[in-house]
Amino acid sequence: MRMIDTFVKPMHPEGIKFVAIFAAVTLLLFWLWEPLGWLGVGLTVWCYYFFRDPKRSVPVNAGLLVSPADGVVSLIERAVPPAELGMGPEALVRVSVFMSVFNCHVNRAPIAGRVTAVAYRPGKFFNASLDKASEENERNALAIELADGRKIAVVQIAGLVARRIMCWVKPGQSLRTGERFGLIRFGSRLDVYLPEGVAPQVALGQTMCAGETVIALIGQDAPTREARVE
Repeated sequence: MRMIDTFVKPMHPEGIKFVAIFAAVTLLLFWLWEPLGWLGVGLTVWCYYFFRDPKRSVPVNAGLLVSPADGVVSLIERAVPPAELGMGPEALVRVSVFMSVFNCHVNRAPIAGRVTAVAYRPGKFFNASLDKASEENERNALAIELADGRKIAVVQIAGLVARRIMCWVKPGQSLRTGERFGLIRFGSRLDVYLPEGVAPQVALGQTMCAGETVIALIGQDAPTREARVE
């Protein structure tokens, strides 16, 4: 890898207009007062990095369910999937990945399968790290059917400063593991509902890398992972 590739990452096209706006405001700030202009430069660079879309080394082994987002695991608990997906009233293990404004916000499919439902629901904008965000915040939910007929749910949840959820897939579409399917503008969260009997292989507070970090093993006997803070 070249040194420049460590610092300069590809940017998602959705970010071009925002970087252009930040750059234009920066020029105005330089005209008004140079110190403000340098502040604008910093914010423009942050905006570029917010919309970065780096390549990922996606594991191809069958049955690996990977993180759909960069961030940290903020919740692991049993909860009922969003009713609009029609996945039934039974509680499943839910793994929540919280994305700060410094994380990459491109969302990736956690596992290969066919999208059977996509459901958007408007809502509030509580801090996405809170438990109630899953129920009350604006969200977009996907149900993905696996090759063995089981389903998982992936839910994009808006956060305190997020104001737009984007999803590029439709029902009936097939996804590969790690394939890009959406983006949320500014701080937010992704919830993954695992099939019954599948144990998460991550711990609270663990740092996640979208498309790379394994959340669970589908169809394999594996104990729940434990961790300690050091």
